[in-house]
Amino acid sequence: MKHLLSPLDLSVNELNDLLDLADRIAADPKKFSKCCEGKKLATLFYEPSTRTRLSFEAAMLNLGGSVLGFSSADSSSAAKGESVSDTIRVISCYADICAMRHPKEGAPMVAASKSGIPVINAGDGGHQHPTQTLTDLMTIRALKGRLSNLTIGLCGDLKFGRTVHSLIESLARYTGIRFVLISPPELRVPDYIREDVLDEKHMEYKEVETLEEVMPELDILYMTRVQRERFFNEEDYVRMKDFYILDKAKMALAREDMLVLHPLPRVNEISVEVDDDPRAAYFKQAQYGVYVRMALILTLLEVETC
Repeated sequence: MKHLLSPLDLSVNELNDLLDLADRIAADPKKFSKCCEGKKLATLFYEPSTRTRLSFEAAMLNLGGSVLGFSSADSSSAAKGESVSDTIRVISCYADICAMRHPKEGAPMVAASKSGIPVINAGDGGHQHPTQTLTDLMTIRALKGRLSNLTIGLCGDLKFGRTVHSLIESLARYTGIRFVLISPPELRVPDYIREDVLDEKHMEYKEVETLEEVMPELDILYMTRVQRERFFNEEDYVRMKDFYILDKAKMALAREDMLVLHPLPRVNEISVEVDDDPRAAYFKQAQYGVYVRMALILTLLEVETC
């Protein structure tokens, strides 16, 4: 039985196979509409979510399966003090596969150690968000045609942004990747990402504070919101939340083929005037998220593709 707790749980070859399957699903979704008949997905979301939870549910329903679960800790037995370990033991009796989001880093790993079914980490605190990374990689590969020889700008909350951490770890396995890390000093990438990934793998990267100075050199701009829920006090959040706002003026500095990605939800870090720019790929990205989660469910359940 295989779980997905980190993007690195998949080898590069396994990742490429999964993305190939996601491409086949995107080309003909109806072909896969009965692959998971009789299978159940449990969505255990201890933290609020729109896109991730609903895209998992859409993925399983698109495959002909069914969904059960909860959308907040308050509506589960966690409110009574039940442990993650006990919850997953019970859920293993009800479902065939589980997607878990939890505010505490490592909670999905604890669940996986006690689970009788595959566990997918749908986000754990500020640590990892592997299925968003799969979505990001599918988007980049589909629209750029490759996952190598790219300059990736990561902008905003690089300290608490689990999507950023997962994406850096994944792209570091490809050749010719260069990172431009754009953030205020208070929100720079954690030391473990800088030392254990970027420095350890001798990745080319630089850290800057202004977006305008690096726009012309980027193939991909990955915007992130400053996350209120990760801050210990409101004052720090208010001071940081408007540090970067992508608008038409900044987009005018970028290459004609640069792509703008965002894991969503957006607050105000991308002006709505950018939405109509053909380089804005964040809503396509959300659609790719359904296809890649369909592929992941099929892969972890070891379902023979239809």
